[in-house]
Amino acid sequence: MTFSTEQIVSVSEANQNFSKVARLAESVGTVVIFKNNKPKFKLVDLEQDDQIEMTDDEIIDLVAARILKKYRKAFEELAK
Repeated sequence: MTFSTEQIVSVSEANQNFSKVARLAESVGTVVIFKNNKPKFKLVDLEQDDQIEMTDDEIIDLVAARILKKYRKAFEELAK
């Protein structure tokens, strides 16, 4: 397993600041969480991971959520 240093966080950092680690996973795709100086856990952004198989309905839900998030302001204007 190879990964860059920007993808590594300690288990204590992940525990204390999970939202920061989640944002990092969104930006780089995968974060490796180290425990006792060894890789122990992997946090994966499902939208970017091609190894996780999803049903068509799950894929549609993810794409719809991404579109709604990206164009939220436009949808709010249209709803007025």
